Amino acid sequence: MREGERAAKRDAVLRTAARFFNQRGYHATSLDDVAAALNVTKPTIYHYFANKDEILYECTRRGLDEIAAIARSTAGQNGTAADRLRQMLTAYALIMLDDFGICVSRTQDHLLSPESRRGFRALKREIDLLVRQVIAEGVADGSLAVPDVRMAAFTAGVALNGLGTWFRPDGPVGAEETARLTVAVLMNGMCPPPRTSTSTEETTE
Repeated sequence: MREGERAAKRDAVLRTAARFFNQRGYHATSLDDVAAALNVTKPTIYHYFANKDEILYECTRRGLDEIAAIARSTAGQNGTAADRLRQMLTAYALIMLDDFGICVSRTQDHLLSPESRRGFRALKREIDLLVRQVIAEGVADGSLAVPDVRMAAFTAGVALNGLGTWFRPDGPVGAEETARLTVAVLMNGMCPPPRTSTSTEETTE
């Protein structure tokens, strides 16, 4: 079998499994379900993956790898750190609203084997550090004002990682608009910008 064909079939197994995990939960999903949806036999699934744990880990790794790749790419771009952060968080949010991202948000790491759990946590730490780096650069260049870099990164991560727990693809707001609105709240906060002295004087007059 050609490498490209093998990769495509692995991807089909992962994406189908991710949808089942997202809809039914890990424990309620069997490899028989995945095989039936793909019109293949269960042994065919085992040709690509050792067990269900490996499939779950690969689904979450795919989502986290995509986020990490975007974060690395964005971190090295030109512009203010605030511009880079907005772009990074928007891409992060969109991935979290895809099949693999939703799988990340709905997977508790205790479901994974010890080895898979270590990989899962390592990728999450890398993403957190990349987000922190851009926020710290924003504080340094004056484009961001946060009281604590670590807390700001943690808050953004929790907000974005949680999108997949409540987002519904068939809901009234689509993925792109959900991502835009979420990032707007993270970047702008909930309070209006302070009035300038000029606007205050005009109001007084």
